[in-house]
Amino acid sequence: MTQSNADTSAELWLNAAYDLLISSGIDAVKVMTLAKHTDLTRTGFYWHFKDLNAVHECLIDRWEETNTGNLIARSNAPAQTIAEAMLNVFDCWYDATLFDAPLDLAIRNWARTDTKVKARLDAADSIRINSLAKMFIRFGYEPADAEVRSLTVIYTQIGYISMHVTETPQTRLSRAANYVALFTGVHPTDRDITVFQQRNRLEFLPNDQLHE
Repeated sequence: MTQSNADTSAELWLNAAYDLLISSGIDAVKVMTLAKHTDLTRTGFYWHFKDLNAVHECLIDRWEETNTGNLIARSNAPAQTIAEAMLNVFDCWYDATLFDAPLDLAIRNWARTDTKVKARLDAADSIRINSLAKMFIRFGYEPADAEVRSLTVIYTQIGYISMHVTETPQTRLSRAANYVALFTGVHPTDRDITVFQQRNRLEFLPNDQLHE
């Protein structure tokens, strides 16, 4: 087996594990079940992974790199105002390649029964909150104020995910300006929203609908 084929095959196993984790929870991620989903043999699994724990670690790494990594990157993105900076972070809620909400929920559910995963989750949440707090402080907010605002942002998004809130992109977009104002105390300009729409390839809404 060439290195390229080996990498592809390993990715098949990991993608199957991801699908099972999302759809059925961590208890469904078993070697035999993965073999059925990939149409590969159990022997093939052990060619790539020492054991099931190795797959678990890869799933957690994927979650940390995608969700926590991208949230940090967006909170550190260049911005002239706190409203613009907050909209940079909002990219995570509109672009599934930046923030995988189903995976975030699956990890949170997994953490209910696994203390090691719970520790990783707590650490990730702290990193996200601290990153947002630094963003607020960068724009002149006092540390205590920055922390509470950051907690509000993160807890609101966790609530969205945990409650399986479904909205059309247009509905969520119509609330974006007010969410920015709620989190930051500053209302974004129409230009801020237009740039945000263009960046996320969202259907344009009239300005009067953006501020309802």
